[in-house]
Amino acid sequence: MLNQSRSAATESTPTQPAAQSLLQHLTQLRWQDFSLKRMRGGLLVAIGYLLSPLCWWNDLVFNLPVAYAFGYVCSWISADWLLPGAIVGYWLSNLVGIVMMQFGAIDVLDKTRNFKKDLWTGFITSTVYTLAVLALVQFKILDLAALLPDLSTIFSAATK
Repeated sequence: MLNQSRSAATESTPTQPAAQSLLQHLTQLRWQDFSLKRMRGGLLVAIGYLLSPLCWWNDLVFNLPVAYAFGYVCSWISADWLLPGAIVGYWLSNLVGIVMMQFGAIDVLDKTRNFKKDLWTGFITSTVYTLAVLALVQFKILDLAALLPDLSTIFSAATK
């Protein structure tokens, strides 16, 4: 009878380390999910969102200063390149934002990456958005002079 109680006690002790092992395994899985790759992906999504056309207020804070700086650098080569350089810079900032969001989402979701497809999707989306904004400005639906009076005088001086 004493041997039976000892054997029952020895059978119950291996389950306690198994429960601890299971708990440790679950804790490790939780921390593995919160990896540096996912943190990098989240940061890429956040920065990409701020640069992308999906954020409605980003143009005044991020994209137009980046576009103007790009146009200004282009104007070092030729003074006539300020406005075209700013348009290209605006398009590039949107493109970079969309591609950063795509790459970040892939990191967060742990999916395989098709670099060529992601780049083309970002290129097409950004180009369509930029052409839509240019059409709104060209057909005077969006008036830059009313939104940014100082910026429109700079652009008009650059086109003279």
